[in-house]
Amino acid sequence: MNAAVDSRHAPVLLDEVIAALDLAVDEIHVDATFGAGGYTRAMLSSGAKIYAFDRDPDAIAEGAALVAESDGRLELVARRFSEMRDALSERGVEQVDGVAMDIGVSSMQLDRAERGFSFQAEGPLDMRMEQDGESAADFLNTADEAIIADIIYAYGEERRSRRIAHAIVEARPIETTSQLAAIVRKAVGYKPYGSKGANKDPATRTFQAIRIHLNRELDELRDGLAAAEAVLAPGGRLAVVTFHSLEDRIVKQFLRERGGQMPGGSRHLPEAAHNAPPASFDKPAKPIRPAQAELDRNPRARSATLRSARRNGAPPWPAARRASV
Repeated sequence: MNAAVDSRHAPVLLDEVIAALDLAVDEIHVDATFGAGGYTRAMLSSGAKIYAFDRDPDAIAEGAALVAESDGRLELVARRFSEMRDALSERGVEQVDGVAMDIGVSSMQLDRAERGFSFQAEGPLDMRMEQDGESAADFLNTADEAIIADIIYAYGEERRSRRIAHAIVEARPIETTSQLAAIVRKAVGYKPYGSKGANKDPATRTFQAIRIHLNRELDELRDGLAAAEAVLAPGGRLAVVTFHSLEDRIVKQFLRERGGQMPGGSRHLPEAAHNAPPASFDKPAKPIRPAQAELDRNPRARSATLRSARRNGAPPWPAARRASV
């Protein structure tokens, strides 16, 4: 089949992800974040059977052509990747040989102004991956100022969150991406050609924070990692690409913990080292960042990090332990 990548979406660290998955003919793999299908196309070229998940109805609808040319080796699943264990079990699949996860918003979503994920073009203030439920406009126009500030601080790592939240509340109602971006810039006194470092638009952090909150992205990641642990067969491979520190911290902690790499307990917490279940993954591979050649081709790759590990034969950690990730 044609393994060419859709020009709308250049998968980040594609070669490195495929190498980490080490796919083989007739294996079963999961693309947990289908998007525009870039990883899935490459995975299919190995001869493996692929179950591709996406919560975005547009991604599922537009993936139909790839399903048609896959010779029955691709099934699209319109579910959150945190639900992969139940979704696969419903299809008679209890274990898989690999899981790939590309965390965060997809290029397909960012590039469509009508989805409201980006302030690069005018669009409705939406940001819903599933195109259902509370929109960004709904949230910002009704939430308490303190809650907005806390979310911008926690998920955007924005130290001026309270100033921004106050400006948002004062400017309500807000309906478009450009309105919100302008409010944030004015609140922080942004001058794009001013002092060193001012070329990074401060609206980026606020948009990130609101998107993460609306879509419960960090909880989804935690639950998705636990689901991958549960479905991976002994020897199965997990490859996760993240794009900012909040995501990467969760993946790093998960793989270190499940790989038996956490430091031992202290005299104050002596139980920590002794009560942990057996490691369910082998020692994680070293993290991989994009090479300069990829950064030249695709500037969106600049913040990407790939972390991977191989599942061993130990049972998955119980749900009570997953909450610590």
